[in-house]
Amino acid sequence: MAKNGEESEINQCLLLIESKLGWGSSNGWVHYDFEKLSDIVNDSTGVRLSTSTLKRIWGKLKYDHAPTLTTLNTLAQFAGYTDWRNFRQEVTSALSAAAVYNVVAETAEVSATQVSEPALPAAQPARIPVAPVKQKGFKYYWFLALIPLSLLGYTLISSKQNSLDSNAFSFRTDKMIAEGVPNSVVFHYDARAAATDSVFIVQTWDITRKKLVPKNQHEHSAIYYYPGFFNTKLIADNQIVKAQDLWITSRGWLCLAEDEPVPLYFKDEECLKDSMVAVDEHVLKKYNLPLYPKAPRIRFFNQRDMGDLMSDNFTFETVIKNNFDQGTNTCQPVQVLIQCKNDIIIIPLAARPCIGDMSLAFCGTFVSSKNTDLSKFGANLTQWTKLRVETVNKHATLFVNGVKAYSLTFPNKATGIVGVQIRLNGTGAVKDTWFEGKGKVTRF
Repeated sequence: MAKNGEESEINQCLLLIESKLGWGSSNGWVHYDFEKLSDIVNDSTGVRLSTSTLKRIWGKLKYDHAPTLTTLNTLAQFAGYTDWRNFRQEVTSALSAAAVYNVVAETAEVSATQVSEPALPAAQPARIPVAPVKQKGFKYYWFLALIPLSLLGYTLISSKQNSLDSNAFSFRTDKMIAEGVPNSVVFHYDARAAATDSVFIVQTWDITRKKLVPKNQHEHSAIYYYPGFFNTKLIADNQIVKAQDLWITSRGWLCLAEDEPVPLYFKDEECLKDSMVAVDEHVLKKYNLPLYPKAPRIRFFNQRDMGDLMSDNFTFETVIKNNFDQGTNTCQPVQVLIQCKNDIIIIPLAARPCIGDMSLAFCGTFVSSKNTDLSKFGANLTQWTKLRVETVNKHATLFVNGVKAYSLTFPNKATGIVGVQIRLNGTGAVKDTWFEGKGKVTRF
């Protein structure tokens, strides 16, 4: 079991996450919400926490063991912190600041939707149920509202006291192959100017790839199994002293079945045929991947140099089919991800009867079918389904089979587009995928 103090801190972290998601109280969350949360956490941090793990954390399933550090680190990072230790330290500092202010909020009328929290960073172990936080007179939400302000002051003071000269450090990356996965990377660093032995290399947003490295050595290596655009960092004495973009491209279309720790890669000749990308039952049988009781999670990646294509002005189109609609995949959930250098777009599709459990993410805008009509993202996915996105000056309009499904204006800063990822379960195919921007068309 978690210690009482740690259990309280876990509850604080969960409330920050709930407030950020804006899905309402977790008391009303269903299994699909935890599936979507698993995907969003994975997209943000690179770590996939299973739905059962998340349910145990939120007290939906009973479990009698303490949380693993990996899970706590992932939750803290998703909430906007470096890791669990950083979250605990800064929350403790916020508590001290709150005590100094001597805030009395017994009669405060502040709702959960008004709480501010640190910004969310730029889709499996077993866990413990965490008791719900008792809220008396909304006092706890006053405390949450104070956390970001207190942390800001604490951070400013700390940075002035412990600022390091970044010019005294060096950091660069070397990929072993120009394109494709798996791919190994050698990190070359010089951190001898650090005051302590607290030197880390952050290899991606995945906190499990935040590695403690010897201060007086100069090389560290890692393997990347999935394509992605990562802003790697060198951290010394809790300060980011250097950052380096690392881009793992896919060398054209990449087809795989998601698994841990290493995915199952399909050969090009098995999934690239007749001007489309497809995984059928024949391919699954070849690799002993059954469709029952749970269909394998199939992923199609295409990450490449898109030139100056930006997220604020582009057109995208693809045609998709998910022709396995049996067993646990009767809803045929599909996600189309437009991957950006510092952001993500996740567009849902599903069978028409299942549009009640959907969520859309678009460069800082998050929309749930719990409170928004996303019904036009429902389609007969056993047939070819066309998805089109038109974005002009950060205003995006999405079409499914030629019908307008949704429109929005996103808040995040424009960033470069680096590729696309298609997620589905079982068997499916993709064709006619292309981007257009500034008069240039890139066909995949």
